[in-house]
Amino acid sequence: MSSTLSDSLVIARRNLIRMSRIPEMILFGLIQPVMFVILFTYVFGGSMKIGNTTDPDVYKNFLMAGIFAQTVTFATAGAGAGIADDMHKGLIDRFRSLPMARGAVLTGRTVADLVQTALTLLVLAIVALLVGWRPGYEEPTNFAKVLGGFGLLLLLGYAFTWIGALIGLSVRTPEAATSGGLIWLFPVTFISNAFVDPSQMTPWLRHVADWNPFSATVEACRQLFGDPGVSRSDAWPMQHPVWASLIYSILIIVLFRTLAVRKYRRVDG
Repeated sequence: MSSTLSDSLVIARRNLIRMSRIPEMILFGLIQPVMFVILFTYVFGGSMKIGNTTDPDVYKNFLMAGIFAQTVTFATAGAGAGIADDMHKGLIDRFRSLPMARGAVLTGRTVADLVQTALTLLVLAIVALLVGWRPGYEEPTNFAKVLGGFGLLLLLGYAFTWIGALIGLSVRTPEAATSGGLIWLFPVTFISNAFVDPSQMTPWLRHVADWNPFSATVEACRQLFGDPGVSRSDAWPMQHPVWASLIYSILIIVLFRTLAVRKYRRVDG
């Protein structure tokens, strides 16, 4: 365990140094979520019905938890592309030849991506405050609950990064990893409660949205941030979103880390 931790930290440091030497990676990673905040806030803010109102301020505060969650999950594509690029260049073969823990390469990569995601979330939160997002808009909250919400977001992002790692190990080029990492993310993020009131959906689609792991984290963050929500369904994840978010994220990490490490051991570079 200590060897795995030490090796993982070495790999994480290597990836963080690499990111710092390619600042455009961080810059472009920041621009996209900021654009989503501005576009959704000012383009859709006055037309989306949340509960019984189309008040732009209500939608603005309703939206931010969804934007935060979308941002951390979209980091999946970058993680997969990075691993696929390392494989394409033969770097993974070099790591495999070294006396190091097998899971350290992937763990280090996902930890480095988590640090970048945390930086992106910090910038995004500042932008959200500038455009009018206010924690505690509908229900009282406190700093500890807000931090807890961001903690759940980072845990979800870390879980989805392992899905990206598996995709990156399963394709031949970084371009394929990027495409493969985004294709499944769009239905996951949009068939959810992130951007619209699920009560406006058809019954079968709302059922899918209620049991979507992404929706559980969004609902948990709205609860912790004190932001406006909608009438909750009887689905267990919507009744207990914080616990559902934790359970979903942990299960995803356990499952996809196991699959990714197994794939890493078998992959032929």
